[in-house]
Order: sequence, then structure tokens, then C-alpha cells
Amino acid sequence: MLSYAVDRKLLEPLLPPGLQLDTFHSDTYVSVVGFQFLRTRIFGMAFPFLRDFEEVNLRFYVRHRALDGWRRAVVFIKEIVPRRAIAILARAFYGEPYSACPMSHSIAAREKQLQLRYEWQRKGRTEFLSATIEGEPAIVPAGSIEEFITEHYWGYNGARGRCTQYEVEHPKWRAWCATDTQFNANLRTLYGEQFVEPLSVPPASAFVAEGSPVVVRRGSALS
Repeated sequence: MLSYAVDRKLLEPLLPPGLQLDTFHSDTYVSVVGFQFLRTRIFGMAFPFLRDFEEVNLRFYVRHRALDGWRRAVVFIKEIVPRRAIAILARAFYGEPYSACPMSHSIAAREKQLQLRYEWQRKGRTEFLSATIEGEPAIVPAGSIEEFITEHYWGYNGARGRCTQYEVEHPKWRAWCATDTQFNANLRTLYGEQFVEPLSVPPASAFVAEGSPVVVRRGSALS
């Protein structure tokens, strides 16, 4: 999870209606995240060849005042998966901005380190996200930017002319501090000209989360 501080004006046009940008120490962030879906079920059903796969996404952080208090959430700008069928199902069920291209991942051990890499093929080019970790994962410190990044348990999007919300359930994750991080992609064609400069600098935060079982609840319209 590589996170970058960006000008809030970059994200304001992308805000679904009824939401506010969430901030950490008054700064707004986007994150490039690579992870694996494993043993996936959609509404309790397992689809052949669609259970284990990679995803790389670009997201930012928002909040919404509901009747039960503030809901801290993410909004996805772009999500890449390896198969068209996955992208079609995700767009149909959740209205999320999925696209598909060939993808792979690797976890390589070297002495006491692990080197993690997600890569995808796009427009005749190999693009990738990578990081190195060492030692054991630890509980994310309270009040840290890593806690801010991981402690968002809702998703929102503004697809189809309305704002949709869905709850995401998972335990608090342990994490490793990541070193030797790389994000190598044609940012202009991947995310747009406006993201080239903000994502071309070293990230403000770089870590690898341990992961866990995750439940994504059925979406509903934001009233």
C-alpha cells in the first residue's frame, strides 16, 4: 500500500454526492494498493476460475455523516483485475470502475527479506508495483498514517448518477514497513494527466498489510 499526499482540488471533482474528503493531519491522500482475492464468493456463490486473482487499485479517502455517526470510507478511481468476467461482475454488482488486463504476482524470499511484486500488461508494456519487507508484522500504531489508511470500513461510488454505499468488514491488520518500493507505470494513460506529478514522487507511506478474511456487504443507495 503506497500512499501519496495530493492537493484536495485533484480529488474534489471525483467526490460522489453527499461525501466529504477525509484527511490525516489536514492532508488528503491517494493510495496505490496491490492485493490478492483468495477463495472469493459473491453472495455466497463461488464462480469457477473467479475465486483467486490479483487486483491493483487507486483509491482515496472520504467520510459521510450517517445516523450512527461518521462513516470513514474509500472511493476507487480505477481497479485493475486479470479477467474481463471479474470486471463485468464487479461493475454489475457494485458499480465500481473495474478494467481487465493480464496480471500476475510474485513473492520471492531473499535471505531475511521478502520481495513482493504485482505486475500487469497494458498497451504492450509491463507495469508493476513492488516492495520489500523484513521481519514480523506488527499492530499498526494508533494515530499513525498507516492506521488512517487501513481503518476505513465503507466503500462509496457515484456510478449510475447516484451515490451507492457498502460496508466492508475485516479485523485490524498487522503490517510491515515496506522498503525499496517501486511503482512503474505510464501514469498518464493509466490514471490521467492530473495524477502524473503527484504519483511520481516517493510515497508518504509505504507498508504491506498481512490481510485477513473480508466481507463486503451488499450495496445500497445513499439516501
